[in-house]
Amino acid sequence: MTTTAATLVLEDGTTFRGESFGAVGTTTGEVVFNTAMTGYQEVLTDPSYHRQIVTMTYPHMGNYGVTPADDESGRVQVAGFIAREASRVYSSHRAEISLDERLASAGVVGIAEIDTRRLVRHIRQAGAMRGVISTEIGDTDELQRRAAAADSMEGAELASEVSTPEPYDSPAVGEQRFRVVAYDFGLKRNITRLLNAAGCHVTVVPATTSAQDVLAHEPDGVFLSNGPGDPAAVRAGIAAIAEILPTETPVFGICLGHQLLAKAAGAQTYKLKFGHRGANHPVRNDAKTLLASDPTLTGLEAFVRAAQSIEITSQNHGFSVDADSLPTDGPMGRVVQTHVNLSDWTNEGIALTDLPAFSVQYHPEAAPGPHDARYLFGQFTQLMADRSPNRPSSTAAGN
Repeated sequence: MTTTAATLVLEDGTTFRGESFGAVGTTTGEVVFNTAMTGYQEVLTDPSYHRQIVTMTYPHMGNYGVTPADDESGRVQVAGFIAREASRVYSSHRAEISLDERLASAGVVGIAEIDTRRLVRHIRQAGAMRGVISTEIGDTDELQRRAAAADSMEGAELASEVSTPEPYDSPAVGEQRFRVVAYDFGLKRNITRLLNAAGCHVTVVPATTSAQDVLAHEPDGVFLSNGPGDPAAVRAGIAAIAEILPTETPVFGICLGHQLLAKAAGAQTYKLKFGHRGANHPVRNDAKTLLASDPTLTGLEAFVRAAQSIEITSQNHGFSVDADSLPTDGPMGRVVQTHVNLSDWTNEGIALTDLPAFSVQYHPEAAPGPHDARYLFGQFTQLMADRSPNRPSSTAAGN
């Protein structure tokens, strides 16, 4: 792996000088950090990181190379990549190329040999901000000007930039039990795999697909995927969800899909200071407590694991649903908080009590991360089975 000098400059002027890996050039994006110890390939190819420069807190990246079968989308999605050390060698019987080669072939600039602990501490204190990595420009004033001029994540509608341009089908594994239409706001491949494994034939549609076109497929359920950008800017998606919900078609949302469901149901979203990105975030499941405190609630039984059970989750988001804005009598009826983040008490899940719809802020499909929350795919298939009595329940992973 050949290296050359590289410079990282944040919009507030904070500067780091190190060595490049991957492509040469200049790139801009929102600088964020991820605390996962493994899974850099899945992070790099997750569409939710579109237009972001990702810092990994684990010090060594590239140790096990890159295996194309583990990609979560068809290309590297990050705008740039930051590591304490980029391994010059890799060891895995599955690996086909190095991390350096993969980034270079994708045209993605990386920087290593910088103090990532200092960088992450700064982001935690000052908040996520725009930045520039360059192997071409050494003038820090010029790089700071470029960082400050880069597009902000607030107000950015990015789902349409990463979405599939045309619908496509992904058949069920084994017996087909359900027909699901999945909105691709930045869909990860492992979500489709788990839906297929649960007996779902999945038709993936573009982010801008109308409610009428989705319902024309006569789906047993609608899935709302993860994705990048500001949820408030995905107006077409919010409008479509608001039309789908009254039909009482079961709806399941993850990450951006969670935020869009909340918006369609009358709640608000806001930008977090530095977001949640990693594979070890503790989330409390409050479904049993909710049912005990209010016997009139329905539709939450499948969430129940144990009294205030804790899930270790994989997360990747910079925006959050405002739990205080969840309506008790909104356009879609009452919305309740089902899950809460134990690190900062932000919202991690909602359910509509009058309609068969629920969502979570975190990633139950993981990739990378733990499998504690895979039962949620079983919750979705159970909702579909309840609404389609002639269809058997699924034995989804983790159900």
